[in-house]
Amino acid sequence: MILGFLFQTLPAYPQTPNEPPNTMAARVAACAPCHGGEGEGTSDVYFPRLAGKPGGYLYNQLLAFRDDRRKYPPMNYLLEFLPDPYLQDIADYFASLHPPLPPPATSDVSQELLQHGEGLVTRGDATREIPACASCHGPALTGMEPGIPGLLGLRAKYISAQLGAWRYGTRTAKMPDCMQSVAARLTEQDVTAVAAWLATRSASASPAPVPKGTYVLPFDCGSEPN
Repeated sequence: MILGFLFQTLPAYPQTPNEPPNTMAARVAACAPCHGGEGEGTSDVYFPRLAGKPGGYLYNQLLAFRDDRRKYPPMNYLLEFLPDPYLQDIADYFASLHPPLPPPATSDVSQELLQHGEGLVTRGDATREIPACASCHGPALTGMEPGIPGLLGLRAKYISAQLGAWRYGTRTAKMPDCMQSVAARLTEQDVTAVAAWLATRSASASPAPVPKGTYVLPFDCGSEPN
């Protein structure tokens, strides 16, 4: 039933009293238990916030789930038969939502580990050819249109899980897959440190992703080439 409703095109005739509301908000109601009614996230630390992320980024992730490049059975099932234009509509809908970011988390890792995470995020590690997270995700970590997501408002366990997926190749992106290349150079301690520090960051005064071209990436990336 959910799949059938998602797949229907918007009709050109008036809504009847017995039909569900024919709006995108109604169509993505299946997303709410995991991602929140406005894409703001839920109490489950492994389900991310969707609201306000660049539409191109969200579209790329929907394609990856539909085409089994990202593996999570509920998402793979829900998206299996949805066409590209419909996935773009879903992505654009969530990109247009801007509920407040959650308050920063309190971390239980050591201050030394938090400082290590801050260093990797803001400066990187040239000796290991690890660029700063900020060099791609922006000085304010809010991302850049159309394909680079912000890193604020995410929980440490989610960030850690995604970096792990990049490291081990269970999450991939368009070539050149810059995230996989960077994550492969990270140690377990690096991942813990970066995830913990990012989760403690407060929301930026302007949390929306910046326009394309606001800054230059340090290398070509398939999801957002220079």
